[in-house]
Amino acid sequence: MSNAVTARALVKHYGQVKALDGIDVTVPRGSVLGLLGPNGAGKTTVVRILTTLLRPDSGTAEVAGFDVLKNPREVRRHIGLSGQYAAVDEYLTGFENLDMIGRLYHLGRKPSRERARELLAQFRLEEAGDRMAKTYSGGMRRRLDLAGALVARPPVLFLDEPTSGLDPRSRTEMWEVIQTLVAGGTSLLLTTQHLEEADLLASNIMVIDHGRVIAEGTADQLKTQVGGERLEITVSDASQLAAACELLEPLGVGTAILNHHRRSLLIPVSGGAAVLTNALRTLDGAQIVLDDVGLRRPTLDDVFLVLTGHGAEQTGGRSGGAAVGQVSR
Repeated sequence: MSNAVTARALVKHYGQVKALDGIDVTVPRGSVLGLLGPNGAGKTTVVRILTTLLRPDSGTAEVAGFDVLKNPREVRRHIGLSGQYAAVDEYLTGFENLDMIGRLYHLGRKPSRERARELLAQFRLEEAGDRMAKTYSGGMRRRLDLAGALVARPPVLFLDEPTSGLDPRSRTEMWEVIQTLVAGGTSLLLTTQHLEEADLLASNIMVIDHGRVIAEGTADQLKTQVGGERLEITVSDASQLAAACELLEPLGVGTAILNHHRRSLLIPVSGGAAVLTNALRTLDGAQIVLDDVGLRRPTLDDVFLVLTGHGAEQTGGRSGGAAVGQVSR
């Protein structure tokens, strides 16, 4: 088996809405594919099809060498799934949750109990293992849910926004767990809205929007597609943002992005420090006061802004309700 996951031309409609519009997905064995996109992009629909929870309207898919439509039972025997919401029984202890899953997989009484204790230790839940899950924090529940997906040691794992809703510390802890799994040879398809998460965990990234693939490659390859450097300024007075944009546009080599909520302007440039010096001189001459200014490499968020006109965490704007506009040169 060369690929852990192979899907071709997946199409799925929900009424008049086309959730997937002919998507191809490939996850080589032992690798991590990051499926990156905003809410409504089609990420969860892809996962549900590949894990046999949803039938595509058309297209084909194989997971762990088995056809998801012809051999769904075999697919389910070879995968683990952790969804956006922790699927744990709140009135069972952490140990009892994992032991129950082992019994459902017909591992037997003793192997199920041994595997439960092993996973509690692996996920740093030993001390809480005999407490009811309803007493767990959000991060602990997510770790328990992920542990449950690993009870049967599946070779292919699907994580659908595994850190959604977690605080920064819990998110970092979850990333460490995922990195350990990947180092152990697990093949992984990870969906996320978090650009940092995809950058950190995925060996290859597929960017989807409105059910279509809009870009694919490593994080560095995607950033190269955007190219160059980014000049970013934050003005002290929001009323001066449009004037700053007009003054700096001639220095740029691409589309300027204004964020009125943050009083910031982002514009692709080339020329390094010389461009930064020129920009500062120009803005100073126009008496435009800055709170911040910087020159940086492109990020995955820049890929989204260039390809779709909106950020990765929202379909209509950047996080925090910011109004985002584009000014074409």
